[in-house]
Amino acid sequence: MNAFLATASTSSSAPVILATRLRKGSANSTRGAARLVADALVTTRTCGITGTVVLRADSAFYGRDVIAAAQRAGVSFSITARKDKAVTAAISAIPDDGWTTIQYPQAVFDEQLNQWVSDAEVAEIGFTAFTSRRQADHITARLIVRRVRDANPAHVETNAQGELFPVWRHHAVFTDSPRAMLDAEADHRRHAIIEQVIADLKNGPLTHLPSGNFAANSAWLVLAAMAFNLTRATGVLADQFHAKAVTATIRAHLINVAARVARSARRTTLRLPTNWPWATAWQQLFDAAIGPPAAI
Repeated sequence: MNAFLATASTSSSAPVILATRLRKGSANSTRGAARLVADALVTTRTCGITGTVVLRADSAFYGRDVIAAAQRAGVSFSITARKDKAVTAAISAIPDDGWTTIQYPQAVFDEQLNQWVSDAEVAEIGFTAFTSRRQADHITARLIVRRVRDANPAHVETNAQGELFPVWRHHAVFTDSPRAMLDAEADHRRHAIIEQVIADLKNGPLTHLPSGNFAANSAWLVLAAMAFNLTRATGVLADQFHAKAVTATIRAHLINVAARVARSARRTTLRLPTNWPWATAWQQLFDAAIGPPAAI
C-alpha cells in the first residue's frame, strides 16, 4: 500500500495537505491521479486562494487526464515530461544558441562576461503532447528543458586534450505557466516540496500503518493528514520559525512539553519549565488559540 498526496504551498508558507488517497502497492502511479488533482484544486479555491495556481508534479503524472483536470479547473500546469520519442525529438530541435546559462548550485557569476558560469542551461520550445491520441486530446504548450553536464565518467569520451565534447543530461518540463522561462523552470524545481511532506509523515504517523485492513489504513491516512495540517497551523500561530518547521520540531518544542498543573485558592496554574527557549512561542500560540485567562 502507498499513500497518494496533494499539497498546497506559497513562496511564503509551508505546505498543507489538500487531499489523500491510499492505493495498493501494485497500482500504477497515475491511477486516480486526475480525481485527486480535481479534488485538491476544489479545496484550494475553497480555501480562498484567488491568485495564480500552478499544478506541479513529477513525470509519473505526465498524462493527458491529469493535465486536463488542471485545465478544467482553470489553473496552469507544470509537469516533468517523460523522455519519449516525441520529447527527445523536440529537445534535439533546440538550436545551440537557444540555451541560457542559469544560476545553479555551485555556479559562479563572471562580472566581466556579466553572466553565470555554470554547468546548467535552460531552453524552451513549443510542443504538442499526446499526439498518439485523438486530435481533441492533443495539448499544446511549452517544453522547458534544463540540461546539466553528465559527470558520469562512463558517459564521457576523452582524449589526450581532455573531453571531446560535452555530454548533457536533459530534464524537460511540459507547462503552460504564464511566467518567463527561467522563472517557470526554477518554480518547477520546487515541486520537491511534496517529497518533504511525505518524509515528514513517514517520520511520524505513517511509520507503521496500524492494520492489515485497507479501510483501516485509509482512515489512518486521513487522520494523519488532519494531524499534519493542525500541527502546521500550530506552528503558524506560534512564530515565524515554527511556521516553516517540520512537524517533528513543532511537536518537540510546543506540544510535547513537560508541565505541571497546580491549584491554589480556586485558581489553576500551569507551571512550565524555567529557562525554556520556546516559552515566548508557546505563549503566543496559547494566546492566539485560547486567549489570555479572564481577569477574576
